[in-house]
Amino acid sequence: MATLFCVLPRWRFFPRVLRDVSRVDMSAVVLGQHLSMPVCVAATAMQRMAHPNGETATVRACHTAGTGMMLSSWATSTIEEVAEASPDSVRWLQLYIYKDRALTQSLVRRAEEAGYKGIFVTVDTPYLGKRRNDVRNRFKLPSHLRMSNFDSPDLAFSAKEGYGEDSGLAVYVAQAIDPTLRWEDIAWLKGLTHLPVVVKGVLRAEDAVEAVKYGVDGILVSNHGARQLDCVPATLDVLPEIVEAVGDRVEVYLDGGVRRGTDVLKALALGAKAVFLGRPVLWGLAYEGEQGVGDVLQLLREEFRLALALAGCRSLQEVNRSLVRKEFISRI
Repeated sequence: MATLFCVLPRWRFFPRVLRDVSRVDMSAVVLGQHLSMPVCVAATAMQRMAHPNGETATVRACHTAGTGMMLSSWATSTIEEVAEASPDSVRWLQLYIYKDRALTQSLVRRAEEAGYKGIFVTVDTPYLGKRRNDVRNRFKLPSHLRMSNFDSPDLAFSAKEGYGEDSGLAVYVAQAIDPTLRWEDIAWLKGLTHLPVVVKGVLRAEDAVEAVKYGVDGILVSNHGARQLDCVPATLDVLPEIVEAVGDRVEVYLDGGVRRGTDVLKALALGAKAVFLGRPVLWGLAYEGEQGVGDVLQLLREEFRLALALAGCRSLQEVNRSLVRKEFISRI
């Protein structure tokens, strides 16, 4: 009988020593916005399912931490409510492109008017991946909640007739989100706004190069929390080829699996300008609202500062590829 095994990549640190790391500067710049650290909050939908204050609590915690928040189009707080909760915060809008292009354009306009600093357009969701737990649960929003950025019950994911035996979100995406998207639609989006446009959901160097051709301002290497297509790689493993493909023409970011300060350092060493944090923020939000999110961000800040110092780096400018090497480990 043949023996089955897999080969798993592991990134290892090779730190510098005797570097006087008594002072460590973690500050970063993302899309022209100055942040206290290169750890930002990713778009996660329907946050009032985790806590009554939802996205407004998250944005306040981000502002206190001196970092930025990406607001989901599928938020349970409006674009305007989040801006009013923290007017001086750094905010970006995550955007799905709807079949109704006028609706899509209105979301972009509202973000501009409310002081958001960029648009992150999701490009890996022409359909929703098969989320079996959602199918078993016939997932839908609780009756007291809705996707607040939309007026009609159908678009607000609060239709009274429900969504049958399937995941309600899968039905919603099939009904509302445009699966015909092509690169030309990125040019269309760029023409709508003066805000920077980042494509979210790139896993191949070829697509990164194409994104640059169409004038994007950034690339977010993302596998949608590994919930879209089974067997896609970890974002950290494809990050180097994407960074190499685009060079310094656009900023590259990463999300997916960031849980520790060492994860942040690995991503930066492999060329990311910043990372985006998803699930841990929701855990903190569910635990203790704004304070819980703040605690999560503070933990990451402390871990990242220590990792940076122990790697012999006094600022992000000293973080480079020489800090990490890939090992391959066989697992039977």
